[in-house]
Amino acid sequence: MNESVSTMQTMRIALKSRGWLVKKRLFLPVILLSFLWWPFSRETTQQVLADAFFQVGAFVYASLALYYLCTLRVPAETISRFIARHPFYEVFIAAFLGALPGCGGAIIVVTQYTRGVASFGSVVAVLTSTMGDAAFLLLARQPADGLTVMAAGMVVGSLTGIIVNRFHNYRPELIEDEFSSPQDDSHTCASMRVSKALTGLATRFWLVISIPVLLIAMALALQISPADYLPVSEQQLTLSGAVLAIVSVTLWATGSVGTGYYSLTSEDPGSQPPDWKRKAALDTQFVLVWVIMAFMLFEISMLVFGVDLVDVFQSMGVSAVALAILIGFLPGCGPQILVTTLYLNGALPFSAQLGNAISNDGDALFPAIALSPRAALLATLYSGIPAFLVGFGYYFLFEL
Repeated sequence: MNESVSTMQTMRIALKSRGWLVKKRLFLPVILLSFLWWPFSRETTQQVLADAFFQVGAFVYASLALYYLCTLRVPAETISRFIARHPFYEVFIAAFLGALPGCGGAIIVVTQYTRGVASFGSVVAVLTSTMGDAAFLLLARQPADGLTVMAAGMVVGSLTGIIVNRFHNYRPELIEDEFSSPQDDSHTCASMRVSKALTGLATRFWLVISIPVLLIAMALALQISPADYLPVSEQQLTLSGAVLAIVSVTLWATGSVGTGYYSLTSEDPGSQPPDWKRKAALDTQFVLVWVIMAFMLFEISMLVFGVDLVDVFQSMGVSAVALAILIGFLPGCGPQILVTTLYLNGALPFSAQLGNAISNDGDALFPAIALSPRAALLATLYSGIPAFLVGFGYYFLFEL
């Protein structure tokens, strides 16, 4: 009996010390490989993976690389000092930073607030205007809609921040500790080294394939078949896209030591100093993973259960708008990418996308919760009010 207990304890310790082997991210590549192995769903899964990789991944990486190449050259300290020196424009600057794709600007404002530099209204403004990583997906697929949502978020965020500062400029106790993403203390140096090596591999992987994949993606977007100009058939091209997607998903699943909700729904933390190549690769993989999950949800629900999710969501009417707004309250960018994918596939109306973009706080909600939970809750509630007003208002005025 004692020997059995000792053996079980040894196994638990061994599993914990190899966190990258048991983390929840690995479920996705296993599930995808299962669908590829099953003849009934093989062709559908291959097509989903290829479509997600060529139609989304290629464009998202190109936009991310360009964006990070420009913005990562501006130090966060410079932005923080500018906010501190211009208190009158603080809320507008915060709303602008939130409207920018990604969560970097929002995280800067949140951390400045916990240090007593920024006002509570600026936090509400940045959380209201931010769309997180879902903005990259929307801009890549529907640029006009993406710019419209970003502009609306900035205007609504500014107005909301000004009102909050006027009536409830909440001030928590100052907190000096820096926020760091949740990590499992049981991870060993060995697993950290494996994670770092895989992250480097992911960076090189996307650098190597980016240009040829982007050319293929542009051809497909222009309704030009690459098979007419390349020595490959349509089937081989689809298989290549599926293989590249599986490789990307596997690199995402194994390239982080995180195991919890934060790891699944948020982009991986950036290196210091920031590296645009690394961040573009990691964030593209994160967006691609959630897009693949959304695509698979569509296709497998139809294939296995005979349910058309587009018809289901369209039949919900105004309830679909409410659902999208409520999903926005979930921390992290993953669920919001799912909502944006549903919108791009015609399942959700623009009012739902608009409401979700205003209510969602992206990754910035994690440091807010860690550093000042009460302020995070209040800011989320305050950003939810304009989300319901704008989302429902647009629906009843233009879509009903």
